[in-house]
Amino acid sequence: MNSLHGWPSCAVASLIAITLASTPAHAIGDGDANGSVDDRGNIAASASNHSRIKVTKVSGPTGGKQGTLSSTNVNWKPPPCWYEPVFTPAQLKTFSETVADGDVSLRQGWEGRSLWTDHFQDEQDAPNYFGTPSTATGYRNYNLGKDGYFWRGVSSDVTTVEDTSLCSRLMFWQDAGEIPDVPNAPTPKTLAEYAYDKVAVPATEVELKPTTKSTVNLPTWAWLDKGTFSEVKVRAELPDTGLWAETTAKPVALHLEPGTGDATTYPASGDCEINDDGSIGTPYTAGDAGKTPPCGITYLRATNGEPYHLTASITWQITWTGSDGTGGNLPNGTFETTQDMNVQEIQSVNR
Repeated sequence: MNSLHGWPSCAVASLIAITLASTPAHAIGDGDANGSVDDRGNIAASASNHSRIKVTKVSGPTGGKQGTLSSTNVNWKPPPCWYEPVFTPAQLKTFSETVADGDVSLRQGWEGRSLWTDHFQDEQDAPNYFGTPSTATGYRNYNLGKDGYFWRGVSSDVTTVEDTSLCSRLMFWQDAGEIPDVPNAPTPKTLAEYAYDKVAVPATEVELKPTTKSTVNLPTWAWLDKGTFSEVKVRAELPDTGLWAETTAKPVALHLEPGTGDATTYPASGDCEINDDGSIGTPYTAGDAGKTPPCGITYLRATNGEPYHLTASITWQITWTGSDGTGGNLPNGTFETTQDMNVQEIQSVNR
């Protein structure tokens, strides 16, 4: 059975594969799930992400255990997909002639060189599948001699794209220095949102007094010293577009969950605000026994062989600025760690 403009249905299916599932000729490093950073500050490439967006850590900790943030807004999601430049005319010609037949990982379903030459070399129109307009006008000799790029749709994870009509236009041409006027074209905010889960924050445990064993009905003080947490900033740039954004995470609060309902937190909400000097809570000093800590917990029942799991989560305020002067807020993020707490009955107290 034939399809649009004489293209067989198998060719249509192959053409579709150059959109969300396609890989650029030379993928550029992007953030991985662990936020690891090389000696130049470039976050390592993730095998599951074929975007050319380059993410670099501008400031923040570079050592120790780190992790990515979870959004406090469960309904917020980063952009599912967007368009990026992938080939110059010469690169597309080279790819078609030397790579398309042999490299299945790059070809992604294009059955041989003919599907590249028919549309991008020999000016044959092609079905645009979900795109608008429904037919893509063919190109002559890969647009050699013109200054610009062929763009295609990408996603950080194609399995999360619920609407397959998004970013599914057949690879298309855009003059150099211009951003396509199409839905889901990249913007600085796109880059800021993409960088959200590339922000790696420290997983430092809170200081406790006493450290791992509390006493029933006596407060346990919790605090973080000045400088333990500081802002983390990453910069996301999309090559060949002039687009960039910087996403900044600033610690604003510590939340304590004692791991049992038989406990009282201070403050009652369990939210300990960050002080003006960047510290959280107040360190315990001799003579503070029995006082109410500004940040801490009183356990009301002893443990019996199994410790309570004290969860300490830091809330990070997320802001961004972009290459076009735009900026704003993104949903706050949290990162939590868990510490074992043993609680003993009142016997003798040495604090």
